[in-house]
Amino acid sequence: MSDILCSEAKAFLSQPLQLFINGTWQASKSGASTDVINPSNGKSIASVASGDERDVNMAVEVADMAFREWSKRTPESRAATLNKLANKLEAEIDTLAQLEALDVGKAVVNAKGFDIPFGIECVRYYADLATRAEYSKPLNLTAIDARVHRVPYGACGFIFPWNFPFDLLMWNVIPALAAGNTVVIKPAELTPLTTLYFCKLAEEAGIPPGVINVVVGAGRKVGTPLVQHPKIRRISFTGSSTVGKQIASMCGERPIPCKLELGGKGAAVVFEDANLDKAVTQLAGAITLNTGQVCCTATRWLIHESIYDKFVEKVTATLKATAIGPSLNPATEMGPLVSQAQQDTVLDYLHKGLSEGAEAILEGGAVSISGSEGGFYVAPYLLGGSADNVCFREEIFGPAAYLVKFSSETEALELVNSLDYGLANSVFSEDLERCNRVAEQMIAGNSWINAHNVFAYGLPYGGINKSGVGGGVNCPETFYDYLRDLTVARPLD
Repeated sequence: MSDILCSEAKAFLSQPLQLFINGTWQASKSGASTDVINPSNGKSIASVASGDERDVNMAVEVADMAFREWSKRTPESRAATLNKLANKLEAEIDTLAQLEALDVGKAVVNAKGFDIPFGIECVRYYADLATRAEYSKPLNLTAIDARVHRVPYGACGFIFPWNFPFDLLMWNVIPALAAGNTVVIKPAELTPLTTLYFCKLAEEAGIPPGVINVVVGAGRKVGTPLVQHPKIRRISFTGSSTVGKQIASMCGERPIPCKLELGGKGAAVVFEDANLDKAVTQLAGAITLNTGQVCCTATRWLIHESIYDKFVEKVTATLKATAIGPSLNPATEMGPLVSQAQQDTVLDYLHKGLSEGAEAILEGGAVSISGSEGGFYVAPYLLGGSADNVCFREEIFGPAAYLVKFSSETEALELVNSLDYGLANSVFSEDLERCNRVAEQMIAGNSWINAHNVFAYGLPYGGINKSGVGGGVNCPETFYDYLRDLTVARPLD
């Protein structure tokens, strides 16, 4: 590994990594630390300080103080600083990509080719938007001079999962900063590396002390006190639906607004006239991207009965040819799962699905990679059968999909909308009128046509039902989410 890493990544990992509070690197109050594990071989990458409520309290207090200066800066001033940060990030794309790949287990070609550049683009997008945003809106009222004035909330809390540490950090934290808020971040304990490296570059770019703070630690020790701290004005959580409900409840007790981007169980409908090669490429790519650890990916494949056998033949061949290997190998197309626990979960779903009568279309399962013994590898697997199977109904979060045949558009839509999730679905057909008709009837935050996992800045992304609430990401609405309305009115004599 050390022969592959760039010098900047080596230097960063060669030291004990600490919490970032008030512009300084600090050990946790308890002195506790935790090892970050390389999913490709099961070995320790680095030691990271592990915080608790005392660290959270300090981080929130300094964020609250820093808000007073950061919020008073002009949008142009904040944008200029954020653009300096984007320059720093761009200069270290290789370092960030290696740290992200090493930490999560994702293929470095994907981290460098998409994750890191797309996250950096987010910084520039919101820096520009901040200079063009409407901060005061006049109201046309009789006998009253009135307007709605938009102002930032204050110190905002963020809790992130382990599957896309860098992009989720950018998508959520950057619009909050651009709008004038300060932030306290709890990254996943499993994958804190790019978040901490981001702090290093933010400091170098001139982000003032206290504007960005990071406390690594367990959910009950860091996440809970962060959500419950009286000076946190807004919470953003990305993760499981179960934890999201708990956070929503805690926010409701205070009450403060919360943004929840939760799990999904996306469906893809492939009609008989679909471009089969495109559908196969998109859907095989969906479950191998980040080893299937993508909340919006399509894991329920609804295939028209007339093309089912041909689709299965093509997609199994594609998946069997996927190059599985360690994350930093440039030839790797799909890396390991993030942890032993996640590997156990994904394999358990395979066993449960088969025990409930599913057909093993592609067996997949645990695999050993030469030279990477101890890694958490799972080859893609496909199951098929009845829609009442657990693997059709529940999120697996691995390189797996469940196939069901359908015969009519009505049947396909009933299957798509049969679950309580509502994040992202897709439809494949050469008939664009039908595509649009079906897309509009899918119960979700996002419907994609002849593609899956479609992201762009300016294109809203968010979920409904069990998949989320409180707004999406990557669009102007995200920026305005971090500004609260203040009505200013004066009666006219």
